[in-house]
Amino acid sequence: MGENTVNLQDKDGYKIMGISIQMFLLITAIVLVATYMEVLPAGMIGAFPLMMVIGAIFNELGDRLPIVKDYLGGGPIIIIFGSAALMTFNLIPESAGTIMTNFMKGEGFLDFYIAALITGSILGMDRKLLIKAAVRYLPVILGGVIVSFGLVSSVGAIMGYGAKDALFYVGLPIMGGGMGAGAVPLSQIFGDGLNVDPTAVLSKMVPALALGNALSIVAAGLLDRIGKGKPNLSGEGKLLVGQEEPDREKENKIAVEYKFLGMGLLLSTTFFAWGRILAKFIPIHSYALMIITVAVVKAFGIMPKKYEIGAFQWFRFIMANLTPTLLVGIGVAYTDLAEVASAFSLTYLILVTVTVLGAILGAGFVGKILGFYPVEAAITGGLCMANMGGTGDVAVLSASNRMLLMPFAQISSRLGGAFMLIVATALLSIFGG
Repeated sequence: MGENTVNLQDKDGYKIMGISIQMFLLITAIVLVATYMEVLPAGMIGAFPLMMVIGAIFNELGDRLPIVKDYLGGGPIIIIFGSAALMTFNLIPESAGTIMTNFMKGEGFLDFYIAALITGSILGMDRKLLIKAAVRYLPVILGGVIVSFGLVSSVGAIMGYGAKDALFYVGLPIMGGGMGAGAVPLSQIFGDGLNVDPTAVLSKMVPALALGNALSIVAAGLLDRIGKGKPNLSGEGKLLVGQEEPDREKENKIAVEYKFLGMGLLLSTTFFAWGRILAKFIPIHSYALMIITVAVVKAFGIMPKKYEIGAFQWFRFIMANLTPTLLVGIGVAYTDLAEVASAFSLTYLILVTVTVLGAILGAGFVGKILGFYPVEAAITGGLCMANMGGTGDVAVLSASNRMLLMPFAQISSRLGGAFMLIVATALLSIFGG
């Protein structure tokens, strides 16, 4: 090795994010001093270092706690709920929380991340697999919904909560596609149909939504654990039975190039913008329209191969480096521990649990019949219906180590969520009043 050559493969010593512990501690000290002195810059230049440091620390902790790492999904669980605890108990300055929340919501980091995952994961898929899986996937969602609603209504009746109330105020909001695209329009539909104040309806739904999201994340980690080493249950990240493993050797021969990463960045954000354009004319969520567009481009081979490679490499870069960062944002900006805690009555906890369990069992069972691995079907078609939309999808897939399934998770959250609004209207006409 020449004297001017730098050894980039040095593996000596303990590392966090590939950084030596000494360097990481120095970085952490600088970031935290800036945070508590309240001189952390606004925007992404302040949000990135703080969220990356917090995410890295909590990720290391979660991946080493015995019960958490073995049964509850490891790092992602600790990152989300640990970050939420920092805000709930005022352990970091309010100004830092504002910077992170604005980065997630105002500056659109969540959309940026999901756009990269959707574009790259679909364009990086095998074309035949995409076509085969898409045709069978909607019945998997339907199976989860039917069993979930059946269980929560039955248990609600048995426990004296009321079958209709359990279905309307627990089952529907949990399976409804999150807050903005689910609970909020559901409360408007209920308000109009039942002639009540939508705000009062929403206040009943929010605890179910929050607790259902939390249980979905935990369940994702458990399903990953249950499926390990059981090829009859899990494809270890593959959705379809008989699906070939990606040719990693061939994939690794394609060098990561700066221009490819730039292509991927431009393609993912452009596809996202296209979804927003279509949403102005078609009453479907822009994420869903984006997924459909990217899937059509892939299925018909419209995109030149080098652009597909660029999108895939950009997706892998974002997923490998910024997932813990995003999970911190989910904890800070989207996870209210007070709402989760307020829902902890035994009856309510049981109703939420059976709703999530029904989603798992129904989607897993139908998935098995249609040629999917039950664990992957339960996670994407079940838990990604029961979680809190886009943020929940990232958390669930991260906890179960199945980020490559993001397109199917988004189909559940977006198309499935839109379908639930239609179902709610129908149920109100039958059982309302």
